[in-house]
Amino acid sequence: MAYFTSMAASGMIREVTTLGMLDELPDSKKRSSNIVKYAIFIALFAAAASWGYYQYRRAADLRQELDNQYNRAFFEMVGYVNNVESLLAKSMVSTTTSRTAITLQEAWRQAGLAQTNLGQLPVSQPVLASTSKFLTQVSDLSLSLDNQNIKGKSLSKEQYDMLKKLYKYCVSLNKSLRELQVDLNAGKLRWGELSSKGTRLFSKTKPGEMMKKIESVGENFNDYPTLIYDGPFSDHMTSGKARGLTGDEIDAETAKGKVSEFFGKDKVQEVTELGKNDHGPIKTFDFEVKLKNAPKDQAVYVSVTRKGGHINWMLNNRPVEEEKLDMDKAKAAGIKFLREKGFEGMEENYYLKEDNTATINYAFRQDDVTMYPDLIKLKIALDNGEVVGMEARQYLMNHTEREIPEPAVSMEEARKKVNDDMEVYSSGLAYIPTDYREEIFCYEFRGKLDDRDFIVYINALTGEEEDILMIVNTPNGVLTM
Repeated sequence: MAYFTSMAASGMIREVTTLGMLDELPDSKKRSSNIVKYAIFIALFAAAASWGYYQYRRAADLRQELDNQYNRAFFEMVGYVNNVESLLAKSMVSTTTSRTAITLQEAWRQAGLAQTNLGQLPVSQPVLASTSKFLTQVSDLSLSLDNQNIKGKSLSKEQYDMLKKLYKYCVSLNKSLRELQVDLNAGKLRWGELSSKGTRLFSKTKPGEMMKKIESVGENFNDYPTLIYDGPFSDHMTSGKARGLTGDEIDAETAKGKVSEFFGKDKVQEVTELGKNDHGPIKTFDFEVKLKNAPKDQAVYVSVTRKGGHINWMLNNRPVEEEKLDMDKAKAAGIKFLREKGFEGMEENYYLKEDNTATINYAFRQDDVTMYPDLIKLKIALDNGEVVGMEARQYLMNHTEREIPEPAVSMEEARKKVNDDMEVYSSGLAYIPTDYREEIFCYEFRGKLDDRDFIVYINALTGEEEDILMIVNTPNGVLTM
């Protein structure tokens, strides 16, 4: 009896113990689960921290690499500007055209390299616009005077005075750049301090010491003089007058009327002003035109000069599905259009066919002399001969009735300047434009050499060879190179 009682008691104890273990099992699982979670969290945190540190170091390395690149560009620019200063000084001392030409040619090269390195700095154009202009004009003027010296023509007093002015400003620029270089070398300034006036790579903070130093460089040119010379960056190139603009200033409403007259009032459904352009010598009103009988989503865009109400350009992007007209008919359609719009004495030249349209150049002729500066481009649809594009800017910039001089060199004398191996098949007189917004009175010789067509221009006043163009006949048109 006691035995059974003892067994029973023992069984109860085991049962109780088992039940207790069962009760504790969920807590154990929970603890194990929590430990795993904590381990995963710690692992993730460590991975995130490692990734963050890696990104931080990578960003720091990239910033350092950028700083190194900017420092290299800056220090190279300082070296080039220093060379320009020396070369300008030498050019003022030189007395022979050959030595002056060599010196100015190197000044042109060094100033160009300085400008290239300036463009690599993380500074926006407005901040150093005057410095950029100075380097560009030094390079451009040096090349212009170099070309003059190569021809054996010495510098004039005005040109020497211009070099002296450039030298003075170059000395001042060099002084400012060297001061900035000292601060960079000492670690007092870093490119990363640049404000929003610089590149987007840097945050938009208030201007720091770096930007103040950079801006002070441009202050060297507060009283920089106007430079007029034979070069594309001469000040007269940006302040020139459009000779072909005649008439009074008009308002936007009057310009709208000019648009309607151009297309024909009976063909215009609506004219909407898009704004105006105030840049450059040709200021315009711009419009969108809806034509009657045209699809709703098809519009024509046109620009009208505010002086005189001339059509500056026009573009009609209507689809041209097929080509029905040959080039002779297309050229004739262009001449007819120009006469109807008041452009007399125009003659077609080169053309290019593309997408069932032909873009044809028309030049003005006066007294049997071709005026290439007075050029109008027409885009003609080859399905019906409609003019769907017009660009008259060059004509409006240059057109005027010229007083044509008597040639100082005869046609026969000019012909002798052309290569004897070139077979000349036509000749005449022409004005050709230069990169310096000037024009040269020339004999124009068209000929063939080794199955290639060329045009040679000989100055009708001096007999010098001014230019050579190669005519390229392609499946899509006739072009010049």
